[in-house]
Amino acid sequence: MAKAGYSAAVGAAVALAAATPKSILSVIAPSQFGVDLKKVRISFDGVTASAAPVLVEIVSFTTDGTGTAGTVNQIYGRTVTPGFTSKYNYSAEPTTPTVIDRYTLTPNGGLAIYDWPLGDSPDCAASSLIAVRCTAPAIVNANATLWFERC
Repeated sequence: MAKAGYSAAVGAAVALAAATPKSILSVIAPSQFGVDLKKVRISFDGVTASAAPVLVEIVSFTTDGTGTAGTVNQIYGRTVTPGFTSKYNYSAEPTTPTVIDRYTLTPNGGLAIYDWPLGDSPDCAASSLIAVRCTAPAIVNANATLWFERC
C-alpha cells in the first residue's frame, strides 16, 4: 500500500513558563485510524549558555485539551483526505498521558532533528493524540514540527 505523509508545525513560537509542563504541538487522530510518528523537529531560542536543559517528551494522550488549532499539510503520497487535526500552544493540557520518549535539550539555541528508524516509530491509537511536551526550568520559546503517516 502506498503511504501518504503529513506534517504539522506550530503556527508561532510557543512560550514556555518556568517549571511548567506544556504540550507545544500535537496531532489528533480521527476515529478511523491512528498516527504513526516518523520525524520530530524541535528548537529553542534561548541565548544563555549556562541555562539548564529543557525536558522534552513525546507523549500520547487519550483525551485532548485546549490549544490553538494548527494546520496539517500533506507532504508526500497519493492525495487523500487526511482526517487528522493539529493543535499547538496548549492552555489546558491533554489528559491520561503515556510518555513514549524523553530527553533533555539545551535551550541555548538547542535543536533536535530526529527521524525514527524504520519499524521503530511510535504511534497512537484512533481517536487519541500524540504530542511534544516540554518542561523548561526558565522562560524560553519553542518551535516544533511533526512528520507522520496513518496507521
